[in-house]
Amino acid sequence: MSFGQWLGLIALMAALVLLWNLRQSLILMFTAVVVAMAICTLVAWVQRRLGCGRGLALLLSLSLLLVITAVLATAVIPPFVEQFGELIAKLPAAANTLFNLLRDATASATRMLYGSSDGAVDRLREGMLRDGRLPIPDLGQGAMQIVGLAGGVGSGLLQLVFVLAVALMVAVQPTAYREVGVLLVPSFYRRRFRSVLVQCGEALSGWMVGVMISSLCVGVLAAIGLSLLGVNLVAANALLAGMLNVIPNVGPTLSTVFPMSVALLDSPWKSLAVLLLYVAIQNVESYLITPSVMHHQLKLLPGLTLSAQVIFTIIFGPIGLLMALPLAVCLQVLVREILIHDVLDDWKRLRRAA
Repeated sequence: MSFGQWLGLIALMAALVLLWNLRQSLILMFTAVVVAMAICTLVAWVQRRLGCGRGLALLLSLSLLLVITAVLATAVIPPFVEQFGELIAKLPAAANTLFNLLRDATASATRMLYGSSDGAVDRLREGMLRDGRLPIPDLGQGAMQIVGLAGGVGSGLLQLVFVLAVALMVAVQPTAYREVGVLLVPSFYRRRFRSVLVQCGEALSGWMVGVMISSLCVGVLAAIGLSLLGVNLVAANALLAGMLNVIPNVGPTLSTVFPMSVALLDSPWKSLAVLLLYVAIQNVESYLITPSVMHHQLKLLPGLTLSAQVIFTIIFGPIGLLMALPLAVCLQVLVREILIHDVLDDWKRLRRAA
């Protein structure tokens, strides 16, 4: 290799190291872009409905978001926090009830087979006891601290302010910021790259609208089903089901744990009924709601979605898990348009011509 090639390789490696060290800042910037795209989607909807200019539509959209935030902060979040605290407090009792059910079931099965119980579940329970209590209350308290602090209140608030500030700046002038990204590629490819960025934006908008409608439907169905079953803390469980629905695979599974724990304190059959209810809701969401509201969205294979969640969580941490799907949506557009259409298809055409 020549000196210039070695120099280029060293520069490339240095750039990769720099990007790796800045990965947390990059994922925050991408989160801000996603929030900005959500605002731009709302602005475009207001423009279509009212036929007004973008400036007025942006002002109306931000005012609407402020009103919604105020309503959530005053009417929804306080009872949700209170009920969520009750959910966490009920987890130890639910775990104790589960151990008792397992003990009784194991003892009955052992007596049927051998005529006596070997006490395996009792020994397991005694092994997990600490000072005569299950250690789950400490775990619940630790989980509340993690949720509340999120790596430090100051750092979390600073990141939130950064994301909101950048999102508002991008939402005010989306075309100008898009052109900054276009200027980073060679001049002969800028028109094509501008088209690719527009497709990424459209894909993100479609994904966000679909997820919002899907999560709202899941939350409403969960609230109706839990109310009919007579499960306590319906509001907290329904809100959790709707919010966690944003995270594929992992979110719906986590949202099932809390209502099942609350229902288990009433009776085992009710806990099983909650499980069946959530399985039914997820099937309705997967086969009816999502295909109806996302028929124009890019289709992501379940295996690729799960792989994206694992990879982005390892690289970016918890924010990577939350942003895994929008990242996968954008990467799919980039790979399809740039790598496949512009690179690999050109190679295929050149080979045929040769």
